[in-house]
Amino acid sequence: MPQVRAERFIRLDPETAFAFSQTTGDFRLKWDPFISSQGWLDGARAAGKGVRTRTVSRMGLVMVSEYVSYAPPRNVGMTMVSGPWFFGSFGGGWRFTAANGGTRAVWKYTFSCRPAWLRPLAERVGSWLLGREIEKRIEAFARACEDPQLVLEFRALQS
Repeated sequence: MPQVRAERFIRLDPETAFAFSQTTGDFRLKWDPFISSQGWLDGARAAGKGVRTRTVSRMGLVMVSEYVSYAPPRNVGMTMVSGPWFFGSFGGGWRFTAANGGTRAVWKYTFSCRPAWLRPLAERVGSWLLGREIEKRIEAFARACEDPQLVLEFRALQS
């Protein structure tokens, strides 16, 4: 299965970087260039293993995913429950580790495409597209973590 990966150094501690990455609602839209909306499903009010979310990308693609791991402040993993027809499977993992007084953030997406006869080409194109998207997304996250106004707003939301 193809995998794309992006990495950045974040000048926040792992606890703060992890929590910042898991924001939802209007605040999430301030830093995440990938989504246009995201919400909890099944009455959930917070992230956790087994919790499902519905995400709409800025391109209009809809995916329902489920947290398969949730271990603040170290990592979070999700897998697609349902989504765009061309994904046979999709999963994402974001890892945060202490490094040089800040945090090393490593984000990965693993996926497969369908139909089978198109898979070789679709997965090459998908690797290129998702590689660009994950780079844009983690870069926007890193920039947001460097924005003193956004960090202050985030901290106010946490209190």
